[in-house]
Amino acid sequence: MPVQFCTLCVNPSTRPNIVFNKDGVCPVCVFEESKKHETVDWDARRAELRAICERAKRKTRSTYDCIVTVSGGKDSLRQAVFARDELGMNPLLVSCVYPPEQVTDLGAANLSNLVELGFDTVSLGLNPQLWKRLMREGFFRFGNWCKSTEMALYAIPVHVAIAYQIPLLFYGENPAFTIGEKHGRLDGDASRLKQGNTIAGGPAALLPSDVTPQDSYFYFYPPDHEMDAARLEMTYLGYYMPEWSGRNNAIFAMERGLKPRHETPEQTGDLWGFSCLDEDFSIVNQFLKFLKLGFGRVTDQVCEAINAGLMTREEGLKLVEQFDGKCDATFIRRFCAYLEISEDDFWKTSEQFRNPQIWKTDAKTTWSEGERAQ
Repeated sequence: MPVQFCTLCVNPSTRPNIVFNKDGVCPVCVFEESKKHETVDWDARRAELRAICERAKRKTRSTYDCIVTVSGGKDSLRQAVFARDELGMNPLLVSCVYPPEQVTDLGAANLSNLVELGFDTVSLGLNPQLWKRLMREGFFRFGNWCKSTEMALYAIPVHVAIAYQIPLLFYGENPAFTIGEKHGRLDGDASRLKQGNTIAGGPAALLPSDVTPQDSYFYFYPPDHEMDAARLEMTYLGYYMPEWSGRNNAIFAMERGLKPRHETPEQTGDLWGFSCLDEDFSIVNQFLKFLKLGFGRVTDQVCEAINAGLMTREEGLKLVEQFDGKCDATFIRRFCAYLEISEDDFWKTSEQFRNPQIWKTDAKTTWSEGERAQ
């Protein structure tokens, strides 16, 4: 099937779990149009959120009444401050921190900045040797090194919630409304997150034969019966916030100390420089996604900007053509060095996952190091 694009923004039909309506409009634009025409009852949503918070305050057996999952980036800072200052909650921040080899100085500084705004925080780092092995498995077998790390990022807060008897977990946005990728309900209920595109099925398929589930405990969600017994509620906080967006969250966070990137879009495939600040290999992963699905981070940013009235669809298309999927060769070299693989292995694997329905190679092309990275 040829790639189709939303008639209002630039959302592509190759995005997993996306369905356009009969007019060729993506779910994000349908939702944004409903906001513009004031058909969303924000008062009712806020009342629903208050009820969720009141239940958590009654049910908690801890000092804390909710968990906010954080990285130190724009969205987690916005959520933490909103939960505490506007909802009157006492949140425990929970972070899965990257190994020392992977985390950036910028990421460490931004997480420190968030904590220094006045929060108790649990930061859990996993065995860096196993972490790297599972990343390598994800890259070679799925063309997605993030597969295992995202499992840990999502599973760890649930383990902490059960251990500390905290009944409510806040997450950011329902992806159905922000990028159009539906894998759960079209509301604030985040209980089906573990069925998401990347983490569905758990890490069992990634585990080398000498690694047991006990060795990889925090990559697995707790069993359903433990989650049911804990009566956990998982909620997309962004669903209840009319002003929620990546750009709005970044402005809010930068006013409170968040530091953005300073590399150019030609280097990172990122227009604004305030996404995924805690490590650099996400830039490589966006390049791999670009090969597989035909879009990267710039597509997401342009779709948001079009719906916010910051640019026209035509202007957005030009930015996508110019910058989407860009990844400077330095990031690829560092990624290969970290995983202890050759750059030749990187490109051979990347080629295996190139989508031939989207991209064609020229037999005469010399894939030099610089050309490949572009």
